[in-house]
Amino acid sequence: MITEKVGLFFGSFNPIHNGHMMLANYLVEFTDLQEVWFVVSPHNPLKDKKSLLADYHRLDLAYKAVDDYPKFQVSDIELHLPKPSYTIDTLVRLSEKHPGKSFSVICGMDSLQSFQKWKNYEVILDNYRVFVYPRKGYSPGQFENHPSVQIVNAPEIEVSSSFLRHAISVGKDMRFFIPEKAYNYIIDMHFYD
Repeated sequence: MITEKVGLFFGSFNPIHNGHMMLANYLVEFTDLQEVWFVVSPHNPLKDKKSLLADYHRLDLAYKAVDDYPKFQVSDIELHLPKPSYTIDTLVRLSEKHPGKSFSVICGMDSLQSFQKWKNYEVILDNYRVFVYPRKGYSPGQFENHPSVQIVNAPEIEVSSSFLRHAISVGKDMRFFIPEKAYNYIIDMHFYD
């Protein structure tokens, strides 16, 4: 029997920041999701690898950001699956491992516009819910009225990890943009210098 509704927030989290935390917080407070799991993804072939911290560092940052807040968890499942990782494979594996949980995908409006390019996207829509948060300049497109797609009215948060990496690299103090323990780790380890 399904006992818990969990939203999966996928990302490289390079670094995780308060925008991610605020969005996850919105989802557990204003939808029927009971938990959000931050799924740390391996290198995306479409992203520049040289600025990407090692998987274990990004995982550490996520754990430090989540800290002991009970509605947030961190998952490293994609770091143990064959590369490239596909959302459908992650969903199937998690559903097998946690039969008491009902998993949903969390993605931005920009991702929804190209959702038909995702591997087995019809299977995702047939078996899972997709929570979509707004992104400036994007509309829902063809999936707007799909019964599995729930567009949430979360605040638009215009903070990006690339902005934070650059700011830190030029010596800016970004402590109010990143959860404190994660930020201190970034500074102590000289990430993005």
